[in-house]
Amino acid sequence: MGITELIGEIVTLSIMAIALGMDAFSLGLGMGMVHLRLRQVFYIGIIIGIFHLIMPLLGIGLGRIISAHFNGFASYIGGALLLILGIQMIISSFKSGQQTLVAPMGFGLIIFAITVSLDSFSLGLSLGIFGARTAVAIFLFGFFSMILTWAGLLLGKKVQSWLGSYGEALGGSILLAFGLKLLWPF
Repeated sequence: MGITELIGEIVTLSIMAIALGMDAFSLGLGMGMVHLRLRQVFYIGIIIGIFHLIMPLLGIGLGRIISAHFNGFASYIGGALLLILGIQMIISSFKSGQQTLVAPMGFGLIIFAITVSLDSFSLGLSLGIFGARTAVAIFLFGFFSMILTWAGLLLGKKVQSWLGSYGEALGGSILLAFGLKLLWPF
């Protein structure tokens, strides 16, 4: 693999990581409306980042197993998964009345982290099918989700909740576009 291909893969994975982290950002905006100390904000971001490392790693491992068994058909499976994930994120961004019922502390934080990082498992599954660089992918997913969680929590203190749904819709649109690109290369 040449340097150009490596840079292209890192840029693509970074865009996917940002799209995936938009979910954590939008939920962080809502949670940022709750009075949180800076230490709590820091801790929440770290936990979300760790779960965005673990879940795609599990997905990548399973994706590689699927890829070994389905070979050429695997790219269609991965593209379809990204399409479904993107559509789900877009639809959920337009649902009104969703409030976080779980407090971002203790066991509630673990439940919150699992909920936010479930979509990263599906994306990891797709990346495993395509044979993406595991270490680079999971690092970028964890890093960007942590940063975007912090940004959402801190920004949530300053702005109203209307921005949250737009952030999730943007993230879903980016994943949808990658799914379409994988199904119909151009």
